[in-house]
Amino acid sequence: MDPGVLAQVLRPLENLFSAERHPNLLVGLGVADDAAVYRLNDQQAIISTTDFFTPVVDDPYDYGAIAAANAMSDVYAMGGEVLFALNIAAFPPDMDPAIVTEVLRGAADKVIEAGGVVAGGHTIQDQEPKYGLAVTGLVHPDRIFTKGGARPGDRLILSKPLGTGTISTALKRDLVHPDHAVAMIESMKRLNRCPAVAGQAVGVRSATDVTGFGLLGHAAEMTQAGGVRFRFWMSKMPLLPGATDYAAQWIFPGGSHNNKAFYGHLVQFDAGIPEDRQMLLWDAQTSGGLLLAVPADRVDDFFAECARHEQSAWVVGEVIEGEGIEVRE
Repeated sequence: MDPGVLAQVLRPLENLFSAERHPNLLVGLGVADDAAVYRLNDQQAIISTTDFFTPVVDDPYDYGAIAAANAMSDVYAMGGEVLFALNIAAFPPDMDPAIVTEVLRGAADKVIEAGGVVAGGHTIQDQEPKYGLAVTGLVHPDRIFTKGGARPGDRLILSKPLGTGTISTALKRDLVHPDHAVAMIESMKRLNRCPAVAGQAVGVRSATDVTGFGLLGHAAEMTQAGGVRFRFWMSKMPLLPGATDYAAQWIFPGGSHNNKAFYGHLVQFDAGIPEDRQMLLWDAQTSGGLLLAVPADRVDDFFAECARHEQSAWVVGEVIEGEGIEVRE
């Protein structure tokens, strides 16, 4: 949904479940974040989230795996681990059942990789396929990652390259190079579990996953929640192979333009950054990486933890005092 429309839809609901009336609801509608968190006791809090979408790739197994990785990412964005998931599916009544099986199998394999189980779900008939998961996770109540925990001096670290929006749009238009599609699919299928575990190991308190609102849209929510300013360096941004090629052709999903329209007033770009490169930071991502605010004195430890799990990560910016976002060359 367009971020502006979504904000309008949710605004009347924000105070219905206030912290005063529901003290165990640690993260809910009152603050924009990646998942709901409800405290069970002093040691455990439940994370609950859901996500689903129409196919972004042609192969049904890959589609299911990507949808599952994307849905579980919200648990990792809150610093938790996956417990179990429920399928959410809509398929045409005349679709070959073998295709549906492959979608579910791709998702199941990803849930198994996450250490969780698929415990059921719900399906309906629809002419346009849709698939995703409702995911339940677990986190310690005192160790939740939120969008509002970044502090001046933290380094901003991204765990996946950008570019899935522009490349997947090129794929839909039959304009993509096969090697670029393969790299994109592998990135989207990769779980965000390792950077979340590394973040917990070094005391991270603020993170989000980069999905439909693009890097800058999700980063803007972090700055607003934390009362801080982010400084990004365009030259440090990791990009998927081919992303700059399709960006130069102005191949972007509609959501990327919506992101710029809604959050653009919060962001200042250096004059030397071309507009197509700017758009890559607005690009609506599917199953993107985590953006974490890591204390400066723990960055080396964070990368050491990532290396233990063969997890890539890049320092792309820093947290400073102020508000909004600046993007330098």
